[in-house]
Amino acid sequence: MALQLRRKTHESVVYIDRDSAPRIIPSGEDFILEDLPIGTRVLYPNAPIKGLPNREAAIRYALNHPHGCDPLFAQLEPGMQVTVAVDDISLPLPPMATPDIRQTVLEIVLDMLAGHGVDDVHIIIANSLHRKMTEWEMKRMVGKKIFDEYYPDRYYNHDAEWLDGLIKIGETKHKEPLTLNRRAAESDLLIYVNINLVPMDGGHKSVAVGLCDYESLRAHHEPQTIRDSDSYMDPAKSELNHKVHRLGKIVDEHLNVFHIETAINNRMYKGDMDFLLKNEDDFTAFDRMKFEAMRYTMSKLPRPARRKLLHSKPAQYEMIACHAGNTEPVHEKIIEKAFDQYAIPVRGQCDILITGIPDISPYNVYSVLNPLLVQVMGLGYHFNFYRNKPLLKKGGVLIIHHPCYDEFDHKFHPSYIEFFNRLLPETRDAFVLRDKYEREFANNPSYVEMYRRGNAYHGAHPFFMWYWGENGRQHVGKVIAAGAENAHVPAMMGWDRADNLTEAIAMARSFMGSSAEITMLHQPIIGIADME
Repeated sequence: MALQLRRKTHESVVYIDRDSAPRIIPSGEDFILEDLPIGTRVLYPNAPIKGLPNREAAIRYALNHPHGCDPLFAQLEPGMQVTVAVDDISLPLPPMATPDIRQTVLEIVLDMLAGHGVDDVHIIIANSLHRKMTEWEMKRMVGKKIFDEYYPDRYYNHDAEWLDGLIKIGETKHKEPLTLNRRAAESDLLIYVNINLVPMDGGHKSVAVGLCDYESLRAHHEPQTIRDSDSYMDPAKSELNHKVHRLGKIVDEHLNVFHIETAINNRMYKGDMDFLLKNEDDFTAFDRMKFEAMRYTMSKLPRPARRKLLHSKPAQYEMIACHAGNTEPVHEKIIEKAFDQYAIPVRGQCDILITGIPDISPYNVYSVLNPLLVQVMGLGYHFNFYRNKPLLKKGGVLIIHHPCYDEFDHKFHPSYIEFFNRLLPETRDAFVLRDKYEREFANNPSYVEMYRRGNAYHGAHPFFMWYWGENGRQHVGKVIAAGAENAHVPAMMGWDRADNLTEAIAMARSFMGSSAEITMLHQPIIGIADME
Protein backbone atom coordinates (compact mmCIF):
# COMPACT_ATOMS: atom_id res chain seq x y z
CA MET A 1 0.00 0.00 0.00
CA ALA A 2 1.20 3.52 -0.73
CA LEU A 3 2.46 5.57 2.16
CA GLN A 4 0.31 8.58 2.89
CA LEU A 5 2.52 11.65 3.24
CA ARG A 6 1.51 13.35 6.43
CA ARG A 7 2.96 14.79 9.60
CA LYS A 8 2.09 13.24 12.93
CA THR A 9 4.49 14.98 15.27
CA HIS A 10 2.38 14.08 18.31
CA GLU A 11 2.63 10.37 17.55
CA SER A 12 5.41 7.84 17.08
CA VAL A 13 5.17 7.61 13.27
CA VAL A 14 6.38 10.57 11.20
CA TYR A 15 6.47 10.90 7.41
CA ILE A 16 9.06 13.22 5.91
CA ASP A 17 7.23 15.56 3.57
CA ARG A 18 10.05 17.89 2.56
CA ASP A 19 12.60 17.29 -0.19
CA SER A 20 14.87 15.86 2.46
CA ALA A 21 15.20 16.10 6.20
CA PRO A 22 18.19 15.25 8.41
CA ARG A 23 17.85 12.54 11.05
CA ILE A 24 20.35 11.46 13.67
CA ILE A 25 21.60 7.94 13.06
CA PRO A 26 23.82 6.07 15.55
CA SER A 27 26.88 4.69 13.79
CA GLY A 28 29.19 2.85 16.10
CA GLU A 29 30.60 5.26 18.66
CA ASP A 30 29.30 8.29 16.80
CA PHE A 31 26.00 9.92 15.85
CA ILE A 32 25.64 11.39 12.36
CA LEU A 33 23.10 13.57 10.58
CA GLU A 34 21.84 12.05 7.33
CA ASP A 35 19.23 13.34 4.88
CA LEU A 36 16.31 11.01 4.16
CA PRO A 37 14.20 11.15 0.98
CA ILE A 38 10.69 12.60 0.84
CA GLY A 39 8.07 10.05 1.89
CA THR A 40 10.33 8.20 4.31
CA ARG A 41 8.42 6.87 7.29
CA VAL A 42 10.29 7.28 10.59
CA LEU A 43 9.28 5.22 13.61
CA TYR A 44 10.03 7.10 16.80
CA PRO A 45 9.73 5.45 20.21
CA ASN A 46 6.79 6.24 22.44
CA ALA A 47 7.33 8.84 25.14
CA PRO A 48 8.64 7.30 28.37
CA ILE A 49 5.95 6.11 30.76
CA LYS A 50 6.29 7.97 34.03
CA GLY A 51 8.30 6.01 36.55
CA LEU A 52 6.81 4.86 39.86
CA PRO A 53 7.30 7.58 42.48
CA ASN A 54 8.56 5.15 45.15
CA ARG A 55 10.15 2.00 43.79
CA GLU A 56 10.99 0.66 47.25
CA ALA A 57 7.32 0.78 48.21
CA ALA A 58 6.33 -0.87 44.91
CA ILE A 59 8.80 -3.71 45.49
CA ARG A 60 7.60 -4.28 49.06
CA TYR A 61 3.99 -4.31 47.89
CA ALA A 62 4.81 -6.91 45.21
CA LEU A 63 6.58 -9.17 47.74
CA ASN A 64 3.61 -8.98 50.09
CA HIS A 65 0.92 -9.33 47.40
CA PRO A 66 2.31 -11.96 45.00
CA HIS A 67 0.54 -13.72 42.16
CA GLY A 68 -0.33 -17.38 42.68
CA CYS A 69 1.55 -18.06 45.90
CA ASP A 70 2.05 -16.99 49.52
CA PRO A 71 3.83 -13.72 50.30
CA LEU A 72 7.60 -14.02 50.48
CA PHE A 73 7.72 -13.52 54.25
CA ALA A 74 5.25 -16.41 54.72
CA GLN A 75 7.59 -18.79 52.87
CA LEU A 76 10.60 -18.09 55.10
CA GLU A 77 11.75 -20.25 58.02
CA PRO A 78 14.90 -20.09 60.14
CA GLY A 79 17.67 -22.35 58.89
CA MET A 80 16.39 -22.77 55.34
CA GLN A 81 18.69 -22.53 52.34
CA VAL A 82 17.88 -19.66 49.96
CA THR A 83 19.51 -18.67 46.69
CA VAL A 84 18.86 -15.33 45.02
CA ALA A 85 19.62 -15.27 41.28
CA VAL A 86 19.92 -11.97 39.41
CA ASP A 87 20.14 -10.96 35.75
CA ASP A 88 23.63 -10.25 34.44
CA ILE A 89 25.13 -7.16 32.82
CA SER A 90 23.56 -7.92 29.42
CA LEU A 91 20.61 -5.77 30.50
CA PRO A 92 19.52 -3.08 30.71
CA LEU A 93 21.45 -1.22 28.01
CA PRO A 94 23.40 0.87 28.70
CA PRO A 95 23.94 -0.14 32.35
CA MET A 96 21.56 1.91 34.46
CA ALA A 97 22.44 4.72 36.82
CA THR A 98 23.04 3.57 40.37
CA PRO A 99 21.42 2.41 42.50
CA ASP A 100 20.53 -0.35 40.08
CA ILE A 101 17.03 -1.80 40.48
CA ARG A 102 18.66 -5.13 41.38
CA GLN A 103 20.41 -3.44 44.29
CA THR A 104 17.14 -2.01 45.58
CA VAL A 105 15.37 -5.38 45.33
CA LEU A 106 18.27 -7.19 46.98
CA GLU A 107 18.45 -4.75 49.88
CA ILE A 108 14.76 -5.34 50.64
CA VAL A 109 14.87 -9.12 50.12
CA LEU A 110 18.08 -9.70 52.10
CA ASP A 111 16.75 -7.60 54.97
CA MET A 112 13.58 -9.71 54.99
CA LEU A 113 15.57 -12.96 54.95
CA ALA A 114 17.72 -11.81 57.86
CA GLY A 115 14.63 -10.76 59.79
CA HIS A 116 13.23 -14.29 59.51
CA GLY A 117 16.40 -16.07 60.61
CA VAL A 118 17.54 -17.12 57.14
CA ASP A 119 21.32 -16.84 57.02
CA ASP A 120 22.27 -19.49 54.43
CA VAL A 121 21.94 -17.15 51.47
CA HIS A 122 23.86 -17.04 48.19
CA ILE A 123 23.54 -14.51 45.35
CA ILE A 124 24.25 -15.95 41.90
CA ILE A 125 24.53 -13.96 38.67
CA ALA A 126 22.54 -15.85 36.02
CA ASN A 127 25.03 -15.29 33.21
CA SER A 128 24.47 -18.65 31.44
CA LEU A 129 27.12 -18.80 28.68
CA HIS A 130 27.70 -15.04 28.73
CA ARG A 131 30.97 -13.75 30.08
CA LYS A 132 31.33 -13.63 33.83
CA MET A 133 30.98 -10.16 35.29
CA THR A 134 34.10 -8.49 36.62
CA GLU A 135 34.55 -7.65 40.28
CA TRP A 136 34.01 -3.93 39.55
CA GLU A 137 30.81 -4.64 37.60
CA MET A 138 29.48 -6.88 40.35
CA LYS A 139 30.12 -4.21 42.97
CA ARG A 140 28.45 -1.51 40.88
CA MET A 141 25.34 -3.63 40.35
CA VAL A 142 24.57 -4.43 44.00
CA GLY A 143 26.27 -1.63 45.90
CA LYS A 144 29.20 -1.63 48.32
CA LYS A 145 27.35 -2.94 51.37
CA ILE A 146 26.01 -6.11 49.75
CA PHE A 147 29.22 -6.67 47.82
CA ASP A 148 31.42 -6.44 50.92
CA GLU A 149 29.18 -8.81 52.87
CA TYR A 150 28.68 -11.52 50.22
CA TYR A 151 31.55 -11.40 47.71
CA PRO A 152 33.24 -13.71 46.75
CA ASP A 153 32.02 -16.79 48.64
CA ARG A 154 28.30 -15.99 48.58
CA TYR A 155 28.06 -13.63 45.61
CA TYR A 156 29.44 -15.05 42.39
CA ASN A 157 28.84 -15.82 38.71
CA HIS A 158 27.13 -18.97 37.51
CA ASP A 159 29.59 -21.40 35.92
CA ALA A 160 28.04 -23.48 33.11
CA GLU A 161 31.21 -25.61 32.86
CA TRP A 162 31.67 -26.53 36.53
CA LEU A 163 30.44 -30.12 36.47
CA ASP A 164 30.25 -30.49 40.26
CA GLY A 165 28.20 -27.29 40.42
CA LEU A 166 25.52 -28.57 38.04
CA ILE A 167 22.68 -31.07 38.35
CA LYS A 168 20.35 -32.52 35.73
CA ILE A 169 16.71 -31.72 36.49
CA GLY A 170 15.09 -33.66 33.65
CA GLU A 171 14.03 -33.29 30.04
CA THR A 172 10.90 -32.43 28.10
CA LYS A 173 8.90 -34.92 26.04
CA HIS A 174 10.75 -33.45 23.04
CA LYS A 175 14.04 -34.69 24.56
CA GLU A 176 15.21 -31.19 25.47
CA PRO A 177 17.52 -31.62 28.51
CA LEU A 178 17.69 -29.28 31.46
CA THR A 179 20.74 -29.10 33.71
CA LEU A 180 20.87 -26.27 36.24
CA ASN A 181 23.13 -24.67 38.80
CA ARG A 182 23.23 -27.15 41.69
CA ARG A 183 23.13 -24.58 44.49
CA ALA A 184 20.04 -22.93 42.99
CA ALA A 185 18.30 -26.22 42.24
CA GLU A 186 18.89 -27.72 45.69
CA SER A 187 17.88 -24.65 47.68
CA ASP A 188 14.67 -24.63 49.68
CA LEU A 189 13.74 -21.42 47.88
CA LEU A 190 15.08 -19.83 44.70
CA ILE A 191 14.32 -16.11 44.37
CA TYR A 192 14.87 -14.67 40.90
CA VAL A 193 15.36 -10.92 40.48
CA ASN A 194 14.72 -9.81 36.89
CA ILE A 195 14.75 -6.58 34.87
CA ASN A 196 12.69 -6.67 31.67
CA LEU A 197 14.29 -4.51 28.98
CA VAL A 198 12.38 -6.05 26.05
CA PRO A 199 9.52 -8.60 25.83
CA MET A 200 11.87 -11.54 25.23
CA ASP A 201 13.36 -11.12 28.72
CA GLY A 202 12.16 -12.72 31.93
CA GLY A 203 9.58 -15.41 32.56
CA HIS A 204 10.75 -19.01 32.34
CA LYS A 205 13.84 -17.82 30.43
CA SER A 206 15.31 -16.46 33.67
CA VAL A 207 16.02 -19.78 35.39
CA ALA A 208 15.88 -22.27 32.51
CA VAL A 209 18.38 -20.27 30.43
CA GLY A 210 20.23 -18.06 32.91
CA LEU A 211 21.31 -20.94 35.17
CA CYS A 212 21.73 -23.79 32.66
CA ASP A 213 24.68 -25.50 30.95
CA TYR A 214 25.78 -25.70 27.31
CA GLU A 215 23.86 -28.86 26.40
CA SER A 216 20.63 -27.40 27.77
CA LEU A 217 21.08 -24.17 25.84
CA ARG A 218 22.02 -26.00 22.66
CA ALA A 219 18.59 -27.62 22.48
CA HIS A 220 16.82 -24.34 21.72
CA HIS A 221 19.54 -21.87 20.69
CA GLU A 222 19.75 -23.41 17.23
CA PRO A 223 18.99 -22.29 13.66
CA GLN A 224 15.60 -23.94 13.10
CA THR A 225 14.19 -22.60 16.37
CA ILE A 226 15.24 -19.07 15.40
CA ARG A 227 13.81 -19.46 11.89
CA ASP A 228 10.51 -20.50 13.44
CA SER A 229 10.37 -17.54 15.83
CA ASP A 230 8.18 -14.83 14.30
CA SER A 231 9.52 -12.59 16.07
CA TYR A 232 11.17 -13.37 19.38
CA MET A 233 10.02 -9.94 20.59
CA ASP A 234 6.49 -11.43 20.39
CA PRO A 235 6.46 -14.29 22.92
CA ALA A 236 3.19 -15.72 21.58
CA LYS A 237 4.79 -16.34 18.16
CA SER A 238 8.30 -17.21 19.32
CA GLU A 239 9.28 -20.86 18.98
CA LEU A 240 12.25 -20.04 21.21
CA ASN A 241 9.84 -18.87 23.89
CA HIS A 242 7.69 -22.01 23.46
CA LYS A 243 10.70 -24.27 24.01
CA VAL A 244 11.87 -22.30 27.03
CA HIS A 245 8.32 -22.44 28.38
CA ARG A 246 8.44 -26.25 28.26
CA LEU A 247 11.71 -26.23 30.19
CA GLY A 248 10.22 -23.75 32.68
CA LYS A 249 7.46 -26.24 33.45
CA ILE A 250 10.14 -28.71 34.53
CA VAL A 251 11.73 -26.01 36.70
CA ASP A 252 8.42 -25.39 38.46
CA GLU A 253 7.93 -29.13 39.04
CA HIS A 254 11.27 -29.53 40.83
CA LEU A 255 12.11 -26.12 42.32
CA ASN A 256 10.34 -23.64 44.55
CA VAL A 257 10.84 -20.42 42.59
CA PHE A 258 9.67 -16.97 43.65
CA HIS A 259 9.96 -14.54 40.75
CA ILE A 260 10.42 -10.79 41.15
CA GLU A 261 10.09 -9.08 37.77
CA THR A 262 10.36 -5.39 37.00
CA ALA A 263 9.54 -3.38 33.88
CA ILE A 264 11.37 -0.19 33.00
CA ASN A 265 10.57 2.72 30.72
CA ASN A 266 12.70 3.83 27.77
CA ARG A 267 14.21 6.98 29.30
CA MET A 268 17.73 6.10 28.20
CA TYR A 269 19.32 9.54 28.42
CA LYS A 270 18.92 12.87 30.14
CA GLY A 271 21.01 16.00 30.58
CA ASP A 272 23.58 16.57 27.85
CA MET A 273 22.22 13.69 25.73
CA ASP A 274 18.48 14.16 26.23
CA PHE A 275 18.10 15.53 22.68
CA LEU A 276 18.49 11.95 21.41
CA LEU A 277 14.98 11.26 22.72
CA LYS A 278 13.43 13.91 20.48
CA ASN A 279 12.15 14.19 16.95
CA GLU A 280 14.84 16.18 15.12
CA ASP A 281 12.17 18.59 13.82
CA ASP A 282 11.54 19.62 17.41
CA PHE A 283 15.15 20.41 18.25
CA THR A 284 15.75 23.73 19.93
CA ALA A 285 18.80 25.82 19.17
CA PHE A 286 20.32 24.47 22.38
CA ASP A 287 19.64 20.86 21.26
CA ARG A 288 21.46 21.49 18.00
CA MET A 289 24.32 23.06 19.87
CA LYS A 290 24.59 19.99 22.12
CA PHE A 291 24.57 17.68 19.12
CA GLU A 292 27.28 19.65 17.33
CA ALA A 293 29.36 19.79 20.51
CA MET A 294 29.07 16.02 20.94
CA ARG A 295 29.91 15.37 17.29
CA TYR A 296 32.94 17.68 17.45
CA THR A 297 34.20 16.07 20.64
CA MET A 298 33.79 12.57 19.22
CA SER A 299 35.62 13.53 16.02
CA LYS A 300 38.69 14.59 18.02
CA LEU A 301 38.92 11.46 20.17
CA PRO A 302 40.58 8.19 19.20
CA ARG A 303 38.21 5.26 18.79
CA PRO A 304 38.85 3.61 22.20
CA ALA A 305 38.26 6.94 23.95
CA ARG A 306 35.00 7.51 22.07
CA ARG A 307 33.82 4.06 23.05
CA LYS A 308 34.78 4.57 26.68
CA LEU A 309 32.99 7.91 26.80
CA LEU A 310 29.74 6.50 25.41
CA HIS A 311 29.83 3.44 27.65
CA SER A 312 30.38 5.66 30.68
CA LYS A 313 26.98 7.35 30.21
CA PRO A 314 24.60 5.47 32.53
CA ALA A 315 21.01 4.98 31.40
CA GLN A 316 18.29 6.86 33.25
CA TYR A 317 15.65 4.14 33.16
CA GLU A 318 12.82 4.28 35.70
CA MET A 319 10.84 1.35 37.07
CA ILE A 320 7.24 1.37 35.80
CA ALA A 321 6.03 -1.94 37.26
CA CYS A 322 7.00 -4.63 39.74
CA HIS A 323 5.26 -7.98 40.22
CA ALA A 324 6.22 -11.04 42.22
CA GLY A 325 5.12 -14.63 42.76
CA ASN A 326 4.69 -17.56 40.38
CA THR A 327 6.47 -17.29 37.06
CA GLU A 328 3.65 -17.20 34.52
CA PRO A 329 1.15 -14.75 36.07
CA VAL A 330 4.01 -12.44 37.03
CA HIS A 331 5.49 -12.48 33.54
CA GLU A 332 2.12 -11.90 31.92
CA LYS A 333 1.72 -8.66 33.88
CA ILE A 334 5.23 -7.46 33.04
CA ILE A 335 4.93 -8.26 29.32
CA GLU A 336 1.68 -6.29 29.19
CA LYS A 337 3.48 -3.28 30.68
CA ALA A 338 6.43 -3.69 28.30
CA PHE A 339 4.17 -3.49 25.27
CA ASP A 340 2.45 -0.44 26.77
CA GLN A 341 5.86 1.23 26.58
CA TYR A 342 7.22 -0.11 23.32
CA ALA A 343 4.38 -0.95 20.90
CA ILE A 344 4.04 1.54 18.00
CA PRO A 345 0.92 1.01 15.83
CA VAL A 346 2.01 0.74 12.19
CA ARG A 347 0.14 0.04 8.95
CA GLY A 348 1.87 -1.30 5.87
CA GLN A 349 5.17 -3.05 5.36
CA CYS A 350 8.09 -1.32 3.69
CA ASP A 351 10.45 -2.28 0.86
CA ILE A 352 13.54 -0.73 2.44
CA LEU A 353 14.22 -0.65 6.17
CA ILE A 354 16.95 1.65 7.54
CA THR A 355 18.39 1.25 11.01
CA GLY A 356 21.44 2.69 12.68
CA ILE A 357 23.44 0.30 14.83
CA PRO A 358 24.47 1.84 18.17
CA ASP A 359 27.75 0.82 19.74
CA ILE A 360 26.23 -1.22 22.54
CA SER A 361 24.50 -4.58 22.55
CA PRO A 362 23.73 -7.17 25.24
CA TYR A 363 27.07 -8.79 24.45
CA ASN A 364 29.64 -5.99 24.34
CA VAL A 365 29.08 -3.95 27.49
CA TYR A 366 32.35 -2.05 28.13
CA SER A 367 33.79 -3.67 25.01
CA VAL A 368 33.97 -3.66 21.19
CA LEU A 369 30.96 -4.19 18.93
CA ASN A 370 32.66 -6.72 16.70
CA PRO A 371 31.35 -7.75 13.25
CA LEU A 372 29.32 -10.71 14.54
CA LEU A 373 27.60 -8.42 17.03
CA VAL A 374 26.83 -5.85 14.32
CA GLN A 375 25.18 -8.76 12.50
CA VAL A 376 23.16 -9.83 15.52
CA MET A 377 21.98 -6.29 16.18
CA GLY A 378 20.86 -5.76 12.58
CA LEU A 379 19.42 -9.11 11.52
CA GLY A 380 18.69 -10.37 15.01
CA TYR A 381 17.37 -7.57 17.18
CA HIS A 382 16.44 -4.63 14.93
CA PHE A 383 14.81 -6.81 12.28
CA ASN A 384 12.78 -8.46 15.04
CA PHE A 385 11.50 -5.22 16.56
CA TYR A 386 7.97 -6.08 15.43
CA ARG A 387 4.79 -7.86 16.50
CA ASN A 388 2.34 -9.71 14.22
CA LYS A 389 4.40 -9.47 11.00
CA PRO A 390 7.76 -8.04 9.92
CA LEU A 391 8.06 -4.35 9.22
CA LEU A 392 10.09 -5.21 6.11
CA LYS A 393 8.47 -7.03 3.19
CA LYS A 394 9.77 -10.48 2.27
CA GLY A 395 12.77 -10.01 0.01
CA GLY A 396 13.18 -6.35 0.95
CA VAL A 397 16.41 -4.47 1.63
CA LEU A 398 17.79 -3.88 5.11
CA ILE A 399 20.20 -0.93 5.33
CA ILE A 400 22.30 -0.88 8.47
CA HIS A 401 24.47 2.13 9.24
CA HIS A 402 27.69 1.19 11.01
CA PRO A 403 31.46 1.44 10.32
CA CYS A 404 31.76 -2.37 10.58
CA TYR A 405 35.14 -2.28 12.31
CA ASP A 406 37.30 -5.35 11.80
CA GLU A 407 38.03 -5.35 15.51
CA PHE A 408 37.58 -7.89 18.31
CA ASP A 409 38.09 -7.95 22.08
CA HIS A 410 40.61 -10.72 22.79
CA LYS A 411 39.65 -10.86 26.45
CA PHE A 412 35.86 -11.01 26.12
CA HIS A 413 35.37 -12.55 22.65
CA PRO A 414 38.28 -14.89 21.85
CA SER A 415 36.22 -17.60 20.12
CA TYR A 416 34.53 -14.94 17.96
CA ILE A 417 37.89 -14.22 16.30
CA GLU A 418 38.35 -17.81 15.14
CA PHE A 419 34.69 -18.11 14.11
CA PHE A 420 34.86 -15.00 11.94
CA ASN A 421 38.24 -15.58 10.33
CA ARG A 422 38.27 -19.37 10.00
CA LEU A 423 34.65 -20.49 9.63
CA LEU A 424 32.79 -17.76 7.73
CA PRO A 425 35.18 -17.94 4.74
CA GLU A 426 34.14 -21.60 4.45
CA THR A 427 30.37 -21.26 4.98
CA ARG A 428 27.66 -18.95 6.26
CA ASP A 429 25.15 -21.81 6.46
CA ALA A 430 24.00 -21.90 10.08
CA PHE A 431 23.11 -25.61 9.96
CA VAL A 432 26.53 -26.60 8.60
CA LEU A 433 28.24 -24.45 11.22
CA ARG A 434 26.22 -26.07 14.00
CA ASP A 435 26.73 -29.66 12.84
CA LYS A 436 30.39 -29.36 11.87
CA TYR A 437 31.96 -26.93 14.31
CA GLU A 438 29.82 -25.92 17.28
CA ARG A 439 30.85 -28.73 19.64
CA GLU A 440 34.50 -28.28 18.67
CA PHE A 441 34.38 -24.69 19.89
CA ALA A 442 32.24 -25.54 22.93
CA ASN A 443 34.70 -28.20 24.12
CA ASN A 444 37.90 -26.38 23.22
CA PRO A 445 39.94 -26.50 26.47
CA SER A 446 41.35 -23.01 25.98
CA TYR A 447 37.93 -21.47 25.44
CA VAL A 448 36.49 -23.39 28.39
CA GLU A 449 39.30 -22.13 30.62
CA MET A 450 38.92 -18.52 29.46
CA TYR A 451 35.18 -18.72 30.17
CA ARG A 452 35.65 -20.29 33.60
CA ARG A 453 38.70 -18.41 34.93
CA GLY A 454 38.49 -15.19 32.96
CA ASN A 455 35.78 -13.00 31.47
CA ALA A 456 35.36 -14.60 28.06
CA TYR A 457 32.10 -15.57 26.44
CA HIS A 458 31.68 -19.33 26.12
CA GLY A 459 33.36 -20.95 23.12
CA ALA A 460 29.98 -21.73 21.54
CA HIS A 461 28.61 -18.22 21.94
CA PRO A 462 29.55 -16.84 18.47
CA PHE A 463 27.52 -19.68 16.96
CA PHE A 464 24.44 -18.61 18.90
CA MET A 465 25.02 -15.05 17.72
CA TRP A 466 25.14 -16.19 14.11
CA TYR A 467 21.97 -18.27 14.54
CA TRP A 468 20.29 -15.25 16.14
CA GLY A 469 20.21 -13.54 12.74
CA GLU A 470 18.82 -16.58 10.96
CA ASN A 471 15.18 -15.53 10.56
CA GLY A 472 16.32 -12.12 9.36
CA ARG A 473 18.72 -13.70 6.84
CA GLN A 474 15.94 -15.88 5.43
CA HIS A 475 13.53 -12.95 5.12
CA VAL A 476 15.74 -10.14 3.83
CA GLY A 477 16.62 -10.02 0.14
CA LYS A 478 19.72 -7.86 0.57
CA VAL A 479 21.68 -6.23 3.38
CA ILE A 480 23.63 -3.04 2.69
CA ALA A 481 26.19 -1.78 5.21
CA ALA A 482 26.16 2.01 4.86
CA GLY A 483 29.24 3.82 6.11
CA ALA A 484 31.32 0.63 6.40
CA GLU A 485 34.95 1.67 6.63
CA ASN A 486 36.17 -1.45 4.80
CA ALA A 487 34.88 -3.92 2.22
CA HIS A 488 36.15 -7.00 4.06
CA VAL A 489 33.65 -7.19 6.93
CA PRO A 490 30.46 -6.74 4.84
CA ALA A 491 31.76 -9.27 2.30
CA MET A 492 32.37 -11.84 5.05
CA MET A 493 28.76 -11.39 6.16
CA GLY A 494 27.41 -11.68 2.62
CA TRP A 495 26.38 -8.01 2.57
CA ASP A 496 26.82 -5.18 0.09
CA ARG A 497 28.67 -2.04 1.08
CA ALA A 498 27.97 1.67 0.53
CA ASP A 499 30.08 4.70 1.45
CA ASN A 500 27.09 6.51 2.95
CA LEU A 501 23.33 6.35 3.41
CA THR A 502 22.51 8.23 0.21
CA GLU A 503 24.46 5.69 -1.83
CA ALA A 504 22.87 2.80 0.10
CA ILE A 505 19.35 4.09 -0.62
CA ALA A 506 20.19 4.42 -4.32
CA MET A 507 21.47 0.82 -4.34
CA ALA A 508 18.38 -0.38 -2.53
CA ARG A 509 16.06 1.40 -4.97
CA SER A 510 17.86 -0.14 -7.93
CA PHE A 511 17.11 -3.52 -6.32
CA MET A 512 13.51 -2.82 -5.23
CA GLY A 513 12.42 -0.18 -7.75
CA SER A 514 12.33 3.61 -7.71
CA SER A 515 8.93 3.69 -5.96
CA ALA A 516 10.16 1.54 -3.06
CA GLU A 517 8.67 2.53 0.28
CA ILE A 518 11.23 3.39 2.94
CA THR A 519 10.99 3.15 6.71
CA MET A 520 13.60 4.13 9.27
CA LEU A 521 13.78 2.80 12.81
CA HIS A 522 14.83 5.75 14.95
CA GLN A 523 17.47 4.41 17.30
CA PRO A 524 18.93 3.99 19.86
CA ILE A 525 15.68 4.09 21.85
CA ILE A 526 13.67 0.84 21.73
CA GLY A 527 10.35 0.63 19.91
CA ILE A 528 8.40 -2.35 18.58
CA ALA A 529 6.34 -2.00 15.39
CA ASP A 530 2.87 -3.32 16.18
CA MET A 531 1.95 -4.26 12.61
CA GLU A 532 -1.74 -4.27 11.71
